[in-house]
Amino acid sequence: MEKAAVLSEGFLGTTYGKTANGLCRYTTRFDVVAAIDSTKKGLPIGKIVPRAKESIRIVGSLEEAMDIGMETMVVGVATDGGFLPENYRPYIRKALESGLKVVSGLHEFISDDPEFSAIAQKNGTEIVDVRKIFMKRRDFYTGRIREVRSKRIAVLGTDSAIGKRTTAVYMNESMKKLGKTSVMIGTGQTAWMQGFPYTVVIDSMINDFVAGGIESAVLEAWDREKPDYMFLEGQGSVLHPAYPGSFEIIAAGKPDAIILQHAPKRKDYDGFDGIPIPTLEKFIKILQMLSDRDVIGISLNVENMNEEEIGIEMDRLEKKYGIPVFNPLKSTDEMGKIILEKV
Repeated sequence: MEKAAVLSEGFLGTTYGKTANGLCRYTTRFDVVAAIDSTKKGLPIGKIVPRAKESIRIVGSLEEAMDIGMETMVVGVATDGGFLPENYRPYIRKALESGLKVVSGLHEFISDDPEFSAIAQKNGTEIVDVRKIFMKRRDFYTGRIREVRSKRIAVLGTDSAIGKRTTAVYMNESMKKLGKTSVMIGTGQTAWMQGFPYTVVIDSMINDFVAGGIESAVLEAWDREKPDYMFLEGQGSVLHPAYPGSFEIIAAGKPDAIILQHAPKRKDYDGFDGIPIPTLEKFIKILQMLSDRDVIGISLNVENMNEEEIGIEMDRLEKKYGIPVFNPLKSTDEMGKIILEKV
């Protein structure tokens, strides 16, 4: 694997830094050796990104990352609108001038930038814009997904950048530990960067082909591996005003059950102060009506919560809704056992 550093200046451990956070926790595509964020330089990675690989160092500069073996720099932020932060340009310029490969999942394509493309060509290095890979996919929905016998669990959420992919990653690993074959169906750029082979980046595709893209990823996994379980990574949220996701996952992926990701401390949608998130009860009802399937678990995003608050909230939600609640950053094994019983 290529030794990589994730560029997350100012955002490591935050919702904007979710790509960096995910790659620090899990990837088979890169060997992440460093996270570049001068505002958190020298801190233990686990303090900023729980469950991150302990060997990853938080450094303050590109040069420090190069000194510990970086070969590839991954732009580790997912900003509103997918734009490249202006203060990231010097990092990319210097990386390309140093002959490093640069990988980005943003909507703003680095390879289309005249300055960056000229530097890359001059230095014989490569720019990979992940979303470009999927722009011209033309998989049309066929309905053949009805042939798939794998049990499919959709991980959906009450907001964007709330931990849906992280929960799906850990649930997938837990099912394997429980002796079942399992794959993750990725639907975003970070899942591709993490090395999940059955991935389509649906927000880079023409809308007419999104359902077909999801179906094709599921069919490919079924045709190749016929796993016992599949975990479908959700995008956005079914009621989100800017990122309305979930319906296409339900309609095209035909899940057998749903895990709902929820952040109790969030009152407004992430990045949209003043637009309140509806009640958890409303999400449960809508998702169950859309899918004709049950929400079998609530995965807790514990941001801004202490241990006492987490325990109290888990108990409260379980009593209120009669649905198991778990913290994916602690363990997903018990939820895996529940899935074996219920799905």
